[in-house]
Amino acid sequence: MSTTRETVLAALLARLQSLASLVQRDEVLPERIPTSGLIILRDGQPGEPEVTLSPLRYHYQHRAELEVVVQAPNGRSTSFDALISSIGIALETDRTLGGHCDWVEPEAPASVDLPIEGAAALKAAVINVVLHYSTFGPLT
Repeated sequence: MSTTRETVLAALLARLQSLASLVQRDEVLPERIPTSGLIILRDGQPGEPEVTLSPLRYHYQHRAELEVVVQAPNGRSTSFDALISSIGIALETDRTLGGHCDWVEPEAPASVDLPIEGAAALKAAVINVVLHYSTFGPLT
């Protein structure tokens, strides 16, 4: 039986896999970036929960991270913007990830250009995604 944390992260991964880009979870950055872009989901940290009593519930604002990378010789900024936009649309379509969490809230990305010797530069960003969910215990 999966924990609530794992169920929510798996639902987020499944939502992102509907996009045209390559989506991975907790993988290292590959040597080659697909032309459609790359998204790596990092599990992140659940943080300190708020606790309510009667019934006992732990309310988390789990901060997962999406590493978004695009490498295109022409139109890198346009490709990057399209990928970021598609992530936003995918998350806004169902903010509860099929009822697995209370709310999903992505934060604005801070992008950087990374030069690569002998190849097209990368445009990358980390997008924090706040996952709001509740559990019956810190390990469930």
